[in-house]
Amino acid sequence: MASEKQRAAARRNVKKAQSAAKRKQTLKRLPAQTRSALGKEANLVRSGEAKTRRELEEEARRLEIRGRSKMGKDELRRAISRAR
Repeated sequence: MASEKQRAAARRNVKKAQSAAKRKQTLKRLPAQTRSALGKEANLVRSGEAKTRRELEEEARRLEIRGRSKMGKDELRRAISRAR
């Protein structure tokens, strides 16, 4: 069980992380075209039409594709299609 000092430190860390995220707002600074593409990709994943990176990596593992942990989603998709 965590001590009161540890819990207080954890609360401070969470507040710091939240304030940093508010300050940075990294998605807001991306170009509109990139934000739009990210939203479309997220909608495809939510609707089940596209696979998540984790699902792609699991499939790559089954197909024994080397270097899969260093690949992005698009690279994984291409490698999986080539391996089939």
